[in-house]
Amino acid sequence: MTDHLTIAPAGFADAGEILTVQRAAYVTEAQHYGDPFLPPLVETLDEFLAVLAGPATVLVARAGHRLVGSVRALADDAGTAHVGRLAVAPDQQGRGVGARLLAEVEAACAGQASRFALFTGAASERNLRLYRRHGYEIVGHRPDANGISLAVLEKRLVSPAGSDA
Repeated sequence: MTDHLTIAPAGFADAGEILTVQRAAYVTEAQHYGDPFLPPLVETLDEFLAVLAGPATVLVARAGHRLVGSVRALADDAGTAHVGRLAVAPDQQGRGVGARLLAEVEAACAGQASRFALFTGAASERNLRLYRRHGYEIVGHRPDANGISLAVLEKRLVSPAGSDA
């Protein structure tokens, strides 16, 4: 049900709403892993405003006037865009919002990156299914700062036929 969904760059005025949706979206992850201090849950407004002021691409999804999701990505000098904090309001999950956000952030970063990288909880099957459907493959595992096992995923862009890119 993404027919009336709009995806656009985030602005400073969106910061509070983005943090609210992000916290609501990550509560189930925190419950699943027994860790109420997941970084998306404790990110401050000042920290997020610094992200918005920096070089990261931050997108929001709106259903009408309501902000229902967000995602961010930051391309490094090696040509990898690091995707993070994909968040969808709990009542909007399962409706294609996350898939649209993921596709749009990839499109926004495609000129700067030949590869995309992200991570999610290794036991977060719903997240892993979404990323696999969009061409991501697990390339490793690592613990986070609190010992939770994370799956590290990557996706390489396929260059057009006949190009050397």
